[in-house]
Amino acid sequence: MSKEGRALIVDDEQSMCELVETALQLRGIATESCQSAADAMTKIRDTEFDVVLTDVRMPGTTGLQLCQQIAELRPDVPVIVMTAFGSLDTAVSAIRSGAYDFITKPVEMQVLAIAVERAIEKRKLTGQIRILQSKSSQGFGAGELLGESEPMRRLHDQLLRVAASDASILITGESGTGKELVAGSIHRHSERSKQPFVAVNCTALSETLLESELFGHTRGAFTDARHDRRGLFLEAEGGTLLLDEIGDMPMSMQVKLLRALEENRLRPVGSDREIAFDVRVLAATHRDLEAAVEEGRFRQDLFYRINVIQLHLPPLRSRGADILALANHFIHQFSAKANKPILGIAEPAAEKLLEYSWPGNVRELRNVIERAVALTRYDTVTVDDLPEKICDFRRGSVFIGGDDPTELVSLEEIEARYIDHVLNAVNQNRTQAAQILGVDRKTLYRKLK
Repeated sequence: MSKEGRALIVDDEQSMCELVETALQLRGIATESCQSAADAMTKIRDTEFDVVLTDVRMPGTTGLQLCQQIAELRPDVPVIVMTAFGSLDTAVSAIRSGAYDFITKPVEMQVLAIAVERAIEKRKLTGQIRILQSKSSQGFGAGELLGESEPMRRLHDQLLRVAASDASILITGESGTGKELVAGSIHRHSERSKQPFVAVNCTALSETLLESELFGHTRGAFTDARHDRRGLFLEAEGGTLLLDEIGDMPMSMQVKLLRALEENRLRPVGSDREIAFDVRVLAATHRDLEAAVEEGRFRQDLFYRINVIQLHLPPLRSRGADILALANHFIHQFSAKANKPILGIAEPAAEKLLEYSWPGNVRELRNVIERAVALTRYDTVTVDDLPEKICDFRRGSVFIGGDDPTELVSLEEIEARYIDHVLNAVNQNRTQAAQILGVDRKTLYRKLK
């Protein structure tokens, strides 16, 4: 089957069938044809079509009757009616019979082809929404990683392989991509799943508090330390500890963490004795740790210790229809919480969600859907329920010129501007930028200098 879709042409005139078939095939659309409604229904029962084009006036069963039969058998397949008798009454009758569109003869092939492509796209989008709503209605666990895009398929495959291991894992990705969800999934599928999963954000605490939070402290170790306290390493004993945003950890704390990881022993703040622990450590960051190592902001030995296996989470903008899967999941979640029956997403709204670039990734999508569920007056989320920045978003092309459109610059300048554009797009993550540009990190560093 053509990746562009498959069309069935129904017309009692063979020459008309051939003319339409040729026009559509030139646009990459696979076609079949027949000269009667009876033959058309036989083909529709045996073959998957994305759109049907039919004449109105044919011997025996008419095109309008064929519309009704297709609507009953395959309501997901759009039908475009072609007729030389182009009147308002005929158009209204066609729409009432279930037709998707109405085109008069003599047919302008350009107009017909555009209508067919639009119908094919509508069916694909409708199919995606229906499948995703079906999955959503079955309920997803809050910690599940949704998505069937190629980047997520690779991630799921990696997760299955690394979960059984006890190796340290570094989880990378932009803010809001779900790094803590990945860590939780690794824990749930590991042999440590019956033991605690504990997460700490290394950015949220000062160096002193972070050391106490991780290693614990004894009574009197500092002001307000009125009792002994077990740290998170010991709270996670036998299980998994996630060090979130480890790239923001102070250098002096990195030294203490490395020693604990190397020896599997820690010393609580204010104590003169060490305590052994058994914990699998996962680390996560949105920063480029390799660049941080080269710039002296992160210890190289600690980087190697936590980066035994690296998992990279793709940004939401690169995950295609996963956006709709996640949106439907959040609709199911928030509508149940608000006791507000919402069935899913209207097609125009779904198109807007797919077009948007999602700089805040899954976290931003979650907030958008929570807002939409609260605002919508219907049983579906519509375009009016989405923020203006999404409704008005237009995906632009890369511009590498200056403010003056007549400006002529060297290839070296164009390259420099494009490198800068890519770095801005990935939040200055040089490792990701090098991958996108198709060069190694050393080459990128040389160009930056």
